[in-house]
Amino acid sequence: MGIENSVALVTGANRGLGRHLAAALVERGAAKVYAAARNPSTIDLPGVHPLRLDITDPEQVAAAAAAAGDTTLLINNAGISTGASLLGGDPADIRLELETNFFGTLNMTRAFAPILTANGGGAVLNVLSVLSWLHIPPYGAYSAAKTAAWSLTNSLRLELEPLGVSVAALHVGFMDTDMAAGVDSPKSDPAVVAAAALDGVQAGAREVIADDFSRQVRSSLSADLEALYPRQAATA
Repeated sequence: MGIENSVALVTGANRGLGRHLAAALVERGAAKVYAAARNPSTIDLPGVHPLRLDITDPEQVAAAAAAAGDTTLLINNAGISTGASLLGGDPADIRLELETNFFGTLNMTRAFAPILTANGGGAVLNVLSVLSWLHIPPYGAYSAAKTAAWSLTNSLRLELEPLGVSVAALHVGFMDTDMAAGVDSPKSDPAVVAAAALDGVQAGAREVIADDFSRQVRSSLSADLEALYPRQAATA
């Protein structure tokens, strides 16, 4: 779908990748950009429409849908990483990851799917992660939630495309954002990732793989498990 003259809603738009996505939409000529965050006063981008939204709160999701009924592009970017492992992590943190990264994305898509179809079709972009495919114990809860969101994305694509709504998944490794501030690994520039994501939406891509690490992991999915987890081979 075309970005110019679209009406976009970006969740988690007050910082990180979400802020870069909202800024890039304005720069590319979107007719309107709803920038959503739990605290809209933290949104400081010129040219956007701040919107109060906690994607885990059904009432706020419904209110957002009522306020942004002209949306043609939904970007499900809001997410959370608690750093909880599956064995030792606080169960409340694990549930929060699923409530946000999976159920929050589902809540938003269910609320906005009728709006997108009523507006003549459009697109949904779900911000996922290389950790949808590669699972590292310290990020066990995050990986589980993002894997569930990947499955959700693939299922919703089959339901929505016949209605004129394309669904794309963005997979990316670590980015230079607050969420990955404590990670000592190479990080992508979120502005570059945002540009690639919108290029993908513009081109009608179903999957946008934003960095070399994600491409490497994606290509290993059909190989034996040892290709993704070399330590398994060492202990076999």
